[in-house]
Amino acid sequence: MEVNETTRPLTEVPAENTPETPVSTVENDEKTLYSPKQTQEEVIERLTEINNNACDADKQEIDYLKQTFYKLHKSEQDTARKNFIEQGGNPEDFTPAPDPLEAKFKEIMSSIKEKRSAMAAEQEQEKEENLQKKLEILEKMKALTENTEDTGKIYNEFKQLQQKWNEIKQIPVGKINELWKTYQLYTEKFYDMVKLNNEFREYDFKKNLEQKTYLCEAAEKLAEEPDVVSAFHQLQKLHQEFRSIGPVAKELRESIWARFKAASSAVNRRHQQHFEALKEKEQNNLDQKTVICEIVESMEYDTFKTFADWEDKTQEILALQAKWKTIGYAPQKMNVKIFERFRAACDEFFKRKAAFFKSVKESMVENLEKKKALCEKAEALKDSTDWKETAEILTKLQKEWKNIGPVAKKHSDAVWKRFIGACDYFFAQKNKATSSQRSVEFENMAKKEEIIKQLAALDASGTTDETTSEQTRALMKEWNSIGHVPFKEKDRLYNEFHGLIDKLFDKLNISASEKKLSNFKSGLNKGDNLYRDREKLVRTYEGLKNDIQTYENNLGFLSSASKKGNTLVTEITRKIERLKGEMELVLKKIQAIDEKLNEE
Repeated sequence: MEVNETTRPLTEVPAENTPETPVSTVENDEKTLYSPKQTQEEVIERLTEINNNACDADKQEIDYLKQTFYKLHKSEQDTARKNFIEQGGNPEDFTPAPDPLEAKFKEIMSSIKEKRSAMAAEQEQEKEENLQKKLEILEKMKALTENTEDTGKIYNEFKQLQQKWNEIKQIPVGKINELWKTYQLYTEKFYDMVKLNNEFREYDFKKNLEQKTYLCEAAEKLAEEPDVVSAFHQLQKLHQEFRSIGPVAKELRESIWARFKAASSAVNRRHQQHFEALKEKEQNNLDQKTVICEIVESMEYDTFKTFADWEDKTQEILALQAKWKTIGYAPQKMNVKIFERFRAACDEFFKRKAAFFKSVKESMVENLEKKKALCEKAEALKDSTDWKETAEILTKLQKEWKNIGPVAKKHSDAVWKRFIGACDYFFAQKNKATSSQRSVEFENMAKKEEIIKQLAALDASGTTDETTSEQTRALMKEWNSIGHVPFKEKDRLYNEFHGLIDKLFDKLNISASEKKLSNFKSGLNKGDNLYRDREKLVRTYEGLKNDIQTYENNLGFLSSASKKGNTLVTEITRKIERLKGEMELVLKKIQAIDEKLNEE
């Protein structure tokens, strides 16, 4: 950045008998805050505005816009590369697409550079010419200090040279202090060596004092200026004016300088405090932004299991992003770094969220297929009349349904209605069938309770004649012809019935086989698997038949001549008779099952 005599900040103005030495007051006078750009189009739009007046543009803003453009450009390439890899592409095969805005950007930047380069060349040429002019003035001033001719003429020439000196502006930076010291030297030497008459000298001192007093007052007013930065820059102009004014009376030089210096110190102090407060505020902004980064970075991703979990955290991230925008700039050296840290943390969150939704979407497709399979099973069973077994199967299917995860919302209602529709249809049909069946079961229970009353009456009568026996057998036959009773009453009725039958059989001396047959018949129910029981009895019958055949064959080999042989024959004969009795009972059971099947 070029520094010239009119803009260079000073901390103090030296006494008028010493060379002035310009010194910078603050390491960075002011940090310009530029409006952030969110897109490449915004950067190009601002650069186009700058290009219209490139010579007066701020180089720092141009550098900031250039850096911003290429950051956005790189961010788009990184995003494109990420998408390419996520879609299965090989990272080594990725080629970024041409950026149509980059050519426009380079064109504008080239135009700005050319204009500013031309301007800089002109300024350098002008500075060199100004340097030569000032060197010529110094030579003339030196000559006047050595001239002893008419002082009035010399004074006027010297004032004209001072005026020309002040009209010449920028010179090369490296020559500023050297020329200024020489200028001050010749000026003071002129006033000290040239014997001006008191009237000219006092008039000149008076005019200079008036001008410097006015500058002191102006500098003192700047202490009340609301815009601290503007006050500081105005002070620099006052310094330039102060140094261009000639000397005052020797006895007033220290006091007028002390006054101007005190006013300058007050403005410089406010300026320094302003940037210290700004630094403190920026540090506070950095602290706030650091906390936000830590919150995002500390997300416990393993605990996010549902859509609701991710949605809650998404709203939290969006709130933090909104909060971030309300916080001002961090210190310049950290501003970009802290933003990149925050953006990286947010990118990581949304990357993991996208991965979760992708995996959930895939599992939803699998879940939909599983639920469709359950729908098909339920639909295949909905017309079944095997109420008990089908109800158990459908209940298991419903439990299985609950264990399957969610499906996409657009399919959820339809597949659920399909499944529950099949289940509801079956259970509705079952309720219709079982409601009539329950009324029949209550009727059967009433009939069996009536038979129990009649059996109890026969038992209480104490008679054991043939009539009682026939009545008992008739009641047993009637009992066996009655169908199912309510399940919870089944055991009670069975125990009461068989308890009375056993008593009557004992009184009537009915055989054990008849009791067994009676008990067997009373236990037969239409709902039982009678075909399976019949097949089992047939196998038992055939087994008994074979055993009898075997015993009868063995009798042919035994001799009844001996006592031992006679005893064995008797025992085998008894076994054969017993087996025949069992075979006859089995045959009667088979007949009882056949009768029950015929009833169906």
